[in-house]
Amino acid sequence: MFADSAKIIIKSGKGGDGHVSFRREKYVPNGGPDGGDGGRGGDLIFQVDEGLNTLGDFRHRRKYAAENGEDGKKRNCHGKNGEDLVVKVPAGTIVRDAESDKVIADLSGDNTRQIILKGGKGGLGNQHFATSTMQAPKYAQPGQPGIELEVRLELKVIADVGLVGFPNVGKSTLLSRVTNARPKIANYHFTTLNPNLGVVDLEDAGGFVIADIPGLIEGASQGVGLGHAFLKHIERTKVMIHIVDAASVEGRDPIADIYAINQELENYNPELLRKPQVIAANKIDAIYDESESALPALKKEFESQGILVFPISAVSGQGVKELLYHVSELLSQTDSAPVVYEQEFFPETMVFQEEAYTVTYNEKDNVYVAEGPKIEKMLGYTNIDSEKGFLFFQKFLRDQGILEDLEKAGISEGDTVRMYGLEFDYYK
Repeated sequence: MFADSAKIIIKSGKGGDGHVSFRREKYVPNGGPDGGDGGRGGDLIFQVDEGLNTLGDFRHRRKYAAENGEDGKKRNCHGKNGEDLVVKVPAGTIVRDAESDKVIADLSGDNTRQIILKGGKGGLGNQHFATSTMQAPKYAQPGQPGIELEVRLELKVIADVGLVGFPNVGKSTLLSRVTNARPKIANYHFTTLNPNLGVVDLEDAGGFVIADIPGLIEGASQGVGLGHAFLKHIERTKVMIHIVDAASVEGRDPIADIYAINQELENYNPELLRKPQVIAANKIDAIYDESESALPALKKEFESQGILVFPISAVSGQGVKELLYHVSELLSQTDSAPVVYEQEFFPETMVFQEEAYTVTYNEKDNVYVAEGPKIEKMLGYTNIDSEKGFLFFQKFLRDQGILEDLEKAGISEGDTVRMYGLEFDYYK
């Protein structure tokens, strides 16, 4: 089966922690702080690889993580930055947030490389916090955490023209005749399971990429048959060719088929019907009685709507050249810029569960309790016993909104705050 979607977990690297140390040499027994900074965490990057055409590789690996930055070291040594991780994807891949389904990146057109998740900044070593009154700071900043996110990858093929039509009308046969594509062709429904691509070259006219979009039947937009899996591939196309069986070999009504497919396209995305359309009335080589031909009815029904009908035979090639030149003309009248989806979701604005905290009131002990990983982490890197360290911790509580939440919970001056076994009196 054609792999055009995948769900994976990606994570940028955590920044290295700043280091706490002091210069200690033979003749310098009381040297100043020399704790180095932590290294930056690696970025998580998506990049187009022209050698890829499916998302099959992502079915064998679920998680992708950039390298963490190294912690700072003594003697002012900076921790090593984490290595970026570059994830290779085929052109046309859209990266979406799995929860909201919003677009994070569209790797199409000129956008062939994008940083999806930025690595965390390294923490500052204790050398940065020395002042005239606090010459031996015993705390350093922790590195910023990396960002972890579940994303959905979706491949929308990049083609100028899309071939749509019910099974067995000759889409694959036409594609193989006009391009170098070699799709498998057989006389049964859903023989085409992949969106096949081919390049059309025309003399004295611009070439274009054409795609056979399989799986369209009534109910496709609701997931009936294979339609739901493949309808997305027509969203980037600029012109649509409806292929119908003008000879009604299987007893189908070509006019009803066109309306049925347009209804499915509208149900999936109403914008699709704004694209120029042309009708290829195929299998005219199988019309033996002109009175039974659907051509007059097709022309009467659709050419009054501005949609031209071209009688063709994908088998013999009759009428195909005229069809292709008309399609080329339609393309010349459309915007040549590729269809690229704008970013809707920005991972750096996320609030992560692992960085959450809670503020509660313990009525039994008459204390307010503030707990959470970010508080515990900062306490581990702060020397509360020093005035400078305590002021630094207070600033952290204010900047993170924890003091504001304590006030919302009803705390007053002189009340007690408990944080992981440590108790403080609250004063503004």
